[in-house]
Amino acid sequence: MRRQYFKPLIFTIIAVITLGATLLTGCVTITDNPNPTDAATTPIATSPINASWTPPVLNGTTTQLPSIADVVALVKPSVVAINTEVTSYDFFNRPYTQQGAGSGWVIDANGIIVTNNHVVEGAKTITVTTDKGDTYSADINSVFTDPLNDLAIIKINATGLPALKRGTAANMRIGDWVIAIGNALGQGIRATEGIVSRQGVSLQVDLNQTLYDLIETSAAINPGNSGGPLVNLAGEVIGITSAKIASVGVEGMGYAISIDTATPIIEELVTKGYVTRPWLGVGLYTVDQVAIAQLDLKVEEGVLVTQVVADSPADKAGLKRWDVIVSIGGEDVTNIDELTRVLNAATIGEPLEIKYWRGDTEYITSVTPVESPRP
Repeated sequence: MRRQYFKPLIFTIIAVITLGATLLTGCVTITDNPNPTDAATTPIATSPINASWTPPVLNGTTTQLPSIADVVALVKPSVVAINTEVTSYDFFNRPYTQQGAGSGWVIDANGIIVTNNHVVEGAKTITVTTDKGDTYSADINSVFTDPLNDLAIIKINATGLPALKRGTAANMRIGDWVIAIGNALGQGIRATEGIVSRQGVSLQVDLNQTLYDLIETSAAINPGNSGGPLVNLAGEVIGITSAKIASVGVEGMGYAISIDTATPIIEELVTKGYVTRPWLGVGLYTVDQVAIAQLDLKVEEGVLVTQVVADSPADKAGLKRWDVIVSIGGEDVTNIDELTRVLNAATIGEPLEIKYWRGDTEYITSVTPVESPRP
């Protein structure tokens, strides 16, 4: 019973001591500043910055943006949904059918559709559905692709389709509005808006492929959008949606192949069925520490020649297996992507200077690219 009365007594003593300390502290604070208004009345500056300054005039001349809905209404009838079936294999090497979805757009009223190579790659069936709901089965033999630039052409048996107008990415500025239209998530044609974030972007999409001259955009791009058009506010195609980066902590960044880069490739796919490029006739491998150790290379950077095709331009120029190319066309190269970029920009039939190492000696030769063999 004594414990029931002991606690309240202690608490009462503590409360009194605390209250006393509080009151004492308050008294000290008050007596420390007998003239509390002095600081408030003391001026901070003796003269103004500019006595005649006035705020900027409110002019109210903000320009209203064009209607995005009008652009979508103009472009959407020319965008198609592409559905594919691809044969894949499970862990036990048993075949099964996998379905895929992508987008495309009409470049010619007579049934020529532009899309990405990865949308149709390996497909055993391809179905194209227009905005009106008309469905066409594409002949696999009427599909022409350029895997290097991730572009493809599909020909369907149709006429009178609404073709899109072609613009130019060169006139686009960072901050210009763009609209991506496509079969997002395979759930039908839809539109997203954004701006041009960057131009001339290079993006490595896998170990053996890098895409160049890409447009980076803030427009939301999801699986199924691939192959669809990126258009300006005039409804002109300025890019072909191709890839997206999305990772934890990073906002999604959409990418489109510049129409300026894509147009000559599309033209060749339509007129010839394949794309020709300058060709040397070599197999290549980027020099790394494994190659240096195994082959006792005397250089730490460059492009290793792993194969030379007989009677090819490289063979005629004297290149041999295990040579290391360090410069081509006057530009130093340290990996396959850099060499490929220089070679693709070269002119067929015009010689290129190549510097290479063989053992511990550097050599210079001249190689004349020819037209790449037909796939």
